Amino acid sequence: MNMIWLLRAAKWARNPPSSRSVKLVIAIIAIGCAMLALEKLGWWPEWATQDQARRMPRL
Repeated sequence: MNMIWLLRAAKWARNPPSSRSVKLVIAIIAIGCAMLALEKLGWWPEWATQDQARRMPRL
């Protein structure tokens, strides 16, 4: 493990984020999972779907 990550973990342990920040991050993750589930189930609206995905040319 990199030393910077250990220092960052120590900083978070001494000064943890507020409960509001934690709730915001959890809400964003939940919304993303819900959008993924809707797309996989086929319930995602057609107007919100990209027509054709662009592909990067191989080098």
